[in-house]
Amino acid sequence: MKSWRAVAILTLTLFLRGSARPQSLLQKADKVAEKRNNPYGQDEGAAMAGAKLFHRECAGCHGEGGMGNGRGHTPTLASSLVRQANPGTLFWILRNGSATHRMPSFAQLPEQERWQIIRYLQRGTHDAVR
Repeated sequence: MKSWRAVAILTLTLFLRGSARPQSLLQKADKVAEKRNNPYGQDEGAAMAGAKLFHRECAGCHGEGGMGNGRGHTPTLASSLVRQANPGTLFWILRNGSATHRMPSFAQLPEQERWQIIRYLQRGTHDAVR
C-alpha cells in the first residue's frame, strides 16, 4: 500500500511540475544578462527612432506599440514589467532570442538600434509610429 501511495505522489508531483507555467523570457534572461544601462536612456530622439525600428522589426509579432497581437504565445511588451526591467536584460533578449519562446535573435541589428528599441519600450508610452 505504501509503494502505491509513493508512486501516486511521485506521478502527481511530476505532472504538476510539467504543467506549471513556463518561466517568462524576461525572468530567464535576467539571470544571465549583464546589468547594463541604456546609453540612450533619457534620449527622446532615440525613443522615436526606436518606435520606427519597433514597427519594422517587432510589431509583426508583438503588435503595434507592443500591445500584443492576440496570439497566446506572444507577450504584450507595453507593460510595467518591461518598463521596469533592467535594460541589459532586454538587450540580452534582443541579441540572443529564444527558440523555446519563439523569439528570434536580433543580433543582426546594430547595437545602437537595439538600444533605441529598448528606449522606446521603456519610455512608458507606445504610440504607433510609421
